[in-house]
Formats: sequence, structure tokens, C-alpha cells
Amino acid sequence: MTKHKLFWLPMALVLAAMVGCSGNKEATSEQPAPATSATAEAPPTPIDPSTVGEITGKISFQGEKPKPKPIMMDQDPVCVRAHQGKGASFEDGEVNANGTLPNAFVYVKAGAEKYTFATPTEQAVLDQKGCMYIPHVLGVLVGQDVHIVSSDPTTHNIHPMPKDNREWNESQAPGAPPIDKTFAREEIMIPVKCNQHNWMRAYIGVMKNPFFAVSGSDGSFTIKGLPPGDYTIGAWTATFGEQEQKVTVGPKEKKTVDFAFKS
Repeated sequence: MTKHKLFWLPMALVLAAMVGCSGNKEATSEQPAPATSATAEAPPTPIDPSTVGEITGKISFQGEKPKPKPIMMDQDPVCVRAHQGKGASFEDGEVNANGTLPNAFVYVKAGAEKYTFATPTEQAVLDQKGCMYIPHVLGVLVGQDVHIVSSDPTTHNIHPMPKDNREWNESQAPGAPPIDKTFAREEIMIPVKCNQHNWMRAYIGVMKNPFFAVSGSDGSFTIKGLPPGDYTIGAWTATFGEQEQKVTVGPKEKKTVDFAFKS
């Protein structure tokens, strides 16, 4: 009996160790890999600056103008004080005074695939001010640094919710250092929320090319530096959907591409 016990004891220890190692490996494999830009980045494709053109246009709105939706910020006195006397409204669905749309993301959806571009060294800044994201819509290139700061004396929680990139969320207390992140894959658009203040929303368009713009307070946009060619231009809005148009840009040519959205 003693001999049998002595024989099975080391075998049991070996089996236990094997099970333990197998469990650790499985848990490790389920951990998300960090999103990183390509390690072997292709050199930029040369573009003759003497031949480039541009696209300009406006994003108009047709139909009855929706009423602004007020934001109730009572849960945080800091947010209330930031908008004392004037209040705040949701930016999704906002219509400019001249009947156009702000915060439309306009971009080259197709036609620039043959070009490669260096990752910008300039940071794209996303601020939290007055318990709102500024800007509301932001465009960046794959691998570009998104520099997230807070101008508010209250805690925020930044939570991008991508489909093709890694999801993350981090808190940023008053006086905390900036948060720097990059996105490894193209994605139109990534919604961003604040888990601390449920009305805070922003959108990030991650592009492989620098041909994009965001419509402003008059609904206008401009995309510069386009090499001659045939392009599909997309116009994305958070509330009214997305449209696209095809356009041919000749050498040094300026083309007008307008979009009209309905409620």
C-alpha cells in the first residue's frame, strides 16, 4: 500500500502542474492584444504638389428644423456652473442658423487606396471642457496620437466603443496628466462616451489618408491636396445617416460637392 502511494504521489503532482499550466495559457490567450501601428510602415507615395486640387461644399438640411434638446447636468455641480445662465444642448442632430449641419465628417471613401501616407507627428487633441467633448467630431490617421486632456475640475471617464479597434476606458481626474492613445485600424466612426456623464458624446474618424474635413458652424467644408483622380466622397452624420457622391478632380481643379440631409 505504501509503495502504491509513493508511486502515485509524484504522478498526481505532475498532472496538477500540467492542468495549472494549461489554465494559465488559456487565460493569457484571452487577454486583448494592445493596438499598435504597423511596425514596417510603407514609405509615403510621392504626390506632385503642383497638380493637386481640392473639394469644397456645404452640408444642408431639408425639412423642419429639430428643436435643440437640453442637457440636464444636475448630477454634477461643476458641469452646471460651466453652463450657468445659458444651459447646454445635445450636439447630435444640431442644425445651424443658416439651415446647414455642423459636425458632418466628410472624407474620401474610395479613390486614394494607391497612396500611402506617413503617420503625422502632430497630435490630435480631444478636450473635455464644460463637461462636453471638444471637438464633437474628430478626424485622425491610423497610428496618429490622440492627445486627451481635461479642462474641467471634475472627473471624467473616456470610453471609445470601436468595432474594428481595441476598446478601452480610462478615468481622468482633475489635474491628471493627458491620456495618449492611437488606433491601429481604419474605422468610420468610433463613438466616444463618458461613463461619468452620460450626455457626453464624441466621434472619431480613423483614416488611412488625410483627405477629410468636418463641417463647421456654416455647414461648409474643404478637403485640400487631392491628387488628380476619381473619388467617392462620403458625408457622415451622427443623426441623419451617411451619403456619398462620386467626383473627378483634375490637375489644380477645385470641385464643389454639396450634400443635403433630411430628418
